[in-house]
Amino acid sequence: MERRLAAILAADVAGYTALMGADEAGTLRRLSELRREFLEPLLDAHHGRVVKLMGDGFLVEFSSVVDAVACALAWQAGVAERDRELRFRIGINLGDVIVEDDDIHGDGVNIAARLEGLAEPGGICLSGDAYRQARGRVEAEFQDMGEQALKNVAEPVRAYRVLAGELAAGAALPLAASPKRTLPWAFVAGGLALLVIFAALAIWLAPWAPREEPASLSDMAFPLPDKPSIAVLPFSNLSEDRSQEYFADGMSEDLITDLSKLSGLFVIARNSSFSYKGRQVKVRQVAEELGVRYVLEGSVRRAGEQVRINVQLIDATTGGHVWAERFDGNLADVFAFQDHVTEQIVEALAVNLTGDERLRQARQDTVDPGAHDAFLQGWEYYRRHTPKDFAKAIRHFERAIERDPSYGRAYSALALVYWKSVRQGYPWTREITPDSSDFVSFTTARTEAERFVELALRNPTPLAYQVSSGMSWTYRQFDDAVAKARLAVDLDPNNPDGHVALAWALIFNGEPQAAVSAVEQARRLDPDHPQDYLYVLGMAKLSQGRFEEAVAALEGAQEWSPHFRSVNVPLAASYAHLDRHQDAQQAFDRYWQEWTFSANTLADILGWWPYRFERDMRRLGEGLIMTGLGSKEELDAYIRQLRRGGTLN
Repeated sequence: MERRLAAILAADVAGYTALMGADEAGTLRRLSELRREFLEPLLDAHHGRVVKLMGDGFLVEFSSVVDAVACALAWQAGVAERDRELRFRIGINLGDVIVEDDDIHGDGVNIAARLEGLAEPGGICLSGDAYRQARGRVEAEFQDMGEQALKNVAEPVRAYRVLAGELAAGAALPLAASPKRTLPWAFVAGGLALLVIFAALAIWLAPWAPREEPASLSDMAFPLPDKPSIAVLPFSNLSEDRSQEYFADGMSEDLITDLSKLSGLFVIARNSSFSYKGRQVKVRQVAEELGVRYVLEGSVRRAGEQVRINVQLIDATTGGHVWAERFDGNLADVFAFQDHVTEQIVEALAVNLTGDERLRQARQDTVDPGAHDAFLQGWEYYRRHTPKDFAKAIRHFERAIERDPSYGRAYSALALVYWKSVRQGYPWTREITPDSSDFVSFTTARTEAERFVELALRNPTPLAYQVSSGMSWTYRQFDDAVAKARLAVDLDPNNPDGHVALAWALIFNGEPQAAVSAVEQARRLDPDHPQDYLYVLGMAKLSQGRFEEAVAALEGAQEWSPHFRSVNVPLAASYAHLDRHQDAQQAFDRYWQEWTFSANTLADILGWWPYRFERDMRRLGEGLIMTGLGSKEELDAYIRQLRRGGTLN
């Protein structure tokens, strides 16, 4: 562990939250321009190294207190000339710091941050140690503030403030007390000009503040939402072990999950964010294609239990960095870092949290790193959507529950895997070995799904409500299906799968227009959405009797995934209503070829489409009759049966 003596400058904007509340876009733009055009060249000219950018704040290291104080004087005077609303508070300390790669820690840093809090807006506050190095070496007067008790600092610290008059003069002192002051002015001016040029190049290349080409609002694929909008790109896996890819992906997905639960943010879904995985893309491209203002990107390096994470938030409309930070620590501390990142984004973007959201933020799905790691591995397999990968996913989810029996998200994932198998008609062997007798039949999968969703709802997550909603409408419990789907959306308003779950429930509850709105919201949250979004849109259009639009959506779903079997049923019915009988027959033939169950009658097929109202059931049934399946008499008999059972209105 390296230690060194350093001059530390801590600065932030006074009243930043109020400024953001009054004019978020204008405040962020002015602060970004001020950093880029004035502060960053100024810091470089005074040999300052930016350690962290934290929303409205800076943490800067200098090797000389004289440079730090001279920079602070020029900083405050220059900002006052350029922007009367942005007023910084600055604290400076000379102390011992602990060095970890590019980051610094310790009391030396903590004292500088606490002194910044003592400074007045537009003011500078020094520790006694910094004052003794600066006095007589910079053209400024200081006032003794006496001993100050600082939070989390064991001993009182003597503090000094720079007198107000000296701050105004500081603009003329970019390198106060420099021994080169007696050189000819032309030489000094030329040197400073070169210094600014080199500083600009350094800023361009510096890893802590890369320049980005601003995104164009006119080139956005979608209008920006009326709230802060963000896309979290998949974190780069810098581990030597490439099998840790799941862990890097899990970090990104966890942050998307945490942020998407905040109603004050608009968060692009994982599916669309991860479409950029492995691609060299510019922030501008991401923002314009997804229609967002902010982009979060990062990297993960893991070696055993040790983890290093870099993360930075970029305002794509200005190209400037809003916030950046590094984490080095143990795997067990990752949860705390994820919470910290979420808190920093909320603060930087001035997001107002509801009381319920604050409570949910304080709760964690699990505090066991091993359980979380097992869940991430299982989720990686689940996303491949094959029977073989489903079996592998289950083993990891079960391991997560063994480590944490109250892990609601893992129970939800188990319920989802089994329920997806039911709806997709997957028969598979759980162990995926040639001699395995543990066969997962339709009945087994349904029983397991019901068991695990009941366990999941003891510690409910949005995913648990989504799965439960799908089960409810399948079993013709329509009010419960809609209520569960709305709970999923309320808990996670930016999760497109919640909106799709709501759309399905609304379709079968006889509310197709509301279903269209729900699925369109899902498509905006996930522009690169999977095929089943078009599937549910087509189903809603079919329920409205808008057959041309239904065909367009359902054909899109089928084109996206030719083996997506169940889409062929509503597609065949929609073709038939448009008198496209040959297309209808071909669609229905595809359904028969792909389906693994023996569903031979009209009633067998309609049983998979549990509408609440007769008009919707007849629209689908009559279309299928036109393809040659069954007869009007069979349809009437099936509808009478449902009416007698009290499950059809």
